[in-house]
Amino acid sequence: MKVKVQKLDGKAVSGKGGEVELNDDVFGVEPRADILHRVVTWQLENRRATARPTRERSDVARTGKKYGKQKGGGVARHGDRKAPIFIGGGRAHGARKRDFEQSLNKKIRALGLKMALSSKAKDGLVIVDSLEVKDGKTKALKGHFDKAGFAGKVLVIDGESVNDGFKKAAGNLPGVNVLPAMGANVYDILKHDTLVLTTDAVEKLEARFNG
Repeated sequence: MKVKVQKLDGKAVSGKGGEVELNDDVFGVEPRADILHRVVTWQLENRRATARPTRERSDVARTGKKYGKQKGGGVARHGDRKAPIFIGGGRAHGARKRDFEQSLNKKIRALGLKMALSSKAKDGLVIVDSLEVKDGKTKALKGHFDKAGFAGKVLVIDGESVNDGFKKAAGNLPGVNVLPAMGANVYDILKHDTLVLTTDAVEKLEARFNG
């Protein structure tokens, strides 16, 4: 499919670079809610850190020797100092280790990213020629976004790396996030209202799947 290329301020790019041909194998896939849900769940679960366990009676490094006589001491009978009632003993019914990492087939992950890009290609995708911002000023970038009509949350994806001036200018704009093409992921694409890709980002994303 062909999509018009514009500048950051919404003005059309004239000449040969005024349009870009998007690969239908990447930007023309019919989205499926079940695939997108699986990929987003996998992505969010893998962000969770491992829940640390507490040391129970069998994990505490204390002597196992019976420290008192069975009878005649006038106190309760105990086998060792690992019991939870003693200082330094193991915790009773402590938290267990929980690892939330999930595995997901690479083909499903790739398909999910294609579907996320395709869903934005239908509504919410903007292609720009570059991310050049004068002096890296936030005020100048906000003016460009206002002229272009960007509303809500905006995700901007550049090529190999994000333009330094743009990254600096976008740092103080709420709801605006920037990523290199390698960092493109399903969750971030879907949770933003507008997806802005540079022409370099389009090339990198298409090469990512064709390579």
